[in-house]
Amino acid sequence: MRDVESTPRQDAKVRVFALPPAEDAEPQEIVQGFLEALTSDDLDYETARKYLTGEALKSWEPSESTTVLVASPIPYTHVTGKRPDADEARIELSGTKVALVDGQHAYTPAGGEYSKTVHLTRVKDTQQWRIDRLPPGVVLGRSDFERNYKSINKYYFTSAAQSGEPGTVADPVYVRSQVDPVTQVVRDLLKGPTSWLNPVARTSFPSGTALRKGTRALTPDDQNRLVVPLNKKADRVSDSRCREMAAQLLLTLQDYMPTGVDSVELQGSTGTQLCELSGGEADIIGSHGFNKSAQYEYFIDGDHKLVRLPERNSVTTPTDVPGALGEGEKQLRSAAVSRGEDRAAGVSADGSELYVAPLTAGGTLGDPVLRSAGATTKDRLTTPSWDGRGDLWVADRDPDKPRLLVLADGMGEPLEVRTPGLDGRIEAVRVAADGVRVALILENEGERTLYIGRIERDADAESTTVSIVELRSVTPDLEDVTAMSWAGDSQLVVVGRESGGVQQVRYVRVDGSPMPDSGPSALTGVDEVAASEDESQPLVAHSADGIVRLAPGAQWQTVVKEGSAPVYPG
Repeated sequence: MRDVESTPRQDAKVRVFALPPAEDAEPQEIVQGFLEALTSDDLDYETARKYLTGEALKSWEPSESTTVLVASPIPYTHVTGKRPDADEARIELSGTKVALVDGQHAYTPAGGEYSKTVHLTRVKDTQQWRIDRLPPGVVLGRSDFERNYKSINKYYFTSAAQSGEPGTVADPVYVRSQVDPVTQVVRDLLKGPTSWLNPVARTSFPSGTALRKGTRALTPDDQNRLVVPLNKKADRVSDSRCREMAAQLLLTLQDYMPTGVDSVELQGSTGTQLCELSGGEADIIGSHGFNKSAQYEYFIDGDHKLVRLPERNSVTTPTDVPGALGEGEKQLRSAAVSRGEDRAAGVSADGSELYVAPLTAGGTLGDPVLRSAGATTKDRLTTPSWDGRGDLWVADRDPDKPRLLVLADGMGEPLEVRTPGLDGRIEAVRVAADGVRVALILENEGERTLYIGRIERDADAESTTVSIVELRSVTPDLEDVTAMSWAGDSQLVVVGRESGGVQQVRYVRVDGSPMPDSGPSALTGVDEVAASEDESQPLVAHSADGIVRLAPGAQWQTVVKEGSAPVYPG
């Protein structure tokens, strides 16, 4: 059997299989073989189960959890009884935790020491050592986790779109990438949203919907069409609901294998067709990303006006936006453009006032919709952010009255957002296109950390309450995050530094799991960064070289020498 940590990363098409227990293997060898079997590509850990006996063989559930360590767990032997006639042994496993993947396959960063006990006994009939008690789930080192597992986005519906039509929200989970992954992805989707997302997401699959009993591995045919047989829970769905179900499947499968599935057919429990949907139809049904493709990139120029550049265009000369914010009537330091690109919000140069104006010629600026009484520019308003509903978010950093505020439709009375559990002052806020997730940079005792929170709304006839709940850190290894932007359905681009390290620009997932690549090419002196949720569009940043742009597969290019606060719509 291979050494777990010394083996190079395997090619995606290479399958790794474990060896069964060797005859007369000692306890240490049994545990080591079992740990190696956990990293194999066995469909249901068939080889790993050969190392178990008794209650462990009956009750062990590898899908219960996956504990990820910095390196493979180190086994230490403790034998009970007199050697060599002992009939039981204990092996202590130790390591340093990186993350926990729970039973719903959701990833959570973790830290601290890992210490668990494996108990072995001699099987009476054969006198062979086997494991009869062990920790729950699977434990493995980070390199094996990165080889064996892949992050995919499941897609569910949310009503946060401005039009009122159902939009989609990504729910990232990890699946074993070499073990019937398409079937795993479908099963995970059918089980519904993970616990963190569930309060603000819904599925169109009826409760209890699962794959038809006896379904084997799901594989697209030579026309990239996937047939998904469902149980009787789905037999009576309407055509419109069935098409929503198919849209969820297509969006999820296209995230996992972008060129692998063009259409999905759903079948009922008797094999009859319920509906069929193509990829293009799925994007329409799901309002996938709420106008993800922007027409322009925006920033504040050297004259403190809002200007724009055509997206995917060789033109590098910015033009003033139409309307008051592009005319220079009020000097600006930051801005946010609505997702429909028909309105913009601008923060005055001193940070004390927030204006909202249409991006149409001839419009007047009007009075500010919000004022901050902070004593200094750093203690006033952050860069604002538009959500998928058309509401405008901004944080007031006034130490005497720090608040996170949302303005309905960008013009309503500012509503203070409840933030239970928030520890620190909000330095930046960006709401995802789905309208149910928000990214916050929080400063606490000089350290700035990136968090993701869930947006919950509770409305009745008299009032609306908006709360940010279950904040979780997604950059545990960065102690100083200075800028961030959403850069896809479940990832962000972040500017920060590790303890004692240099500034870096990197991508992070919303669950805090590592990205497979190293991120954008190096760039010095980055103050601000902007990305589109359409991942094919370039990054834009404010750096020591001015406003710069990084197109996919290219190098950073300077757009203008003077400028700041780059943004995409949102």
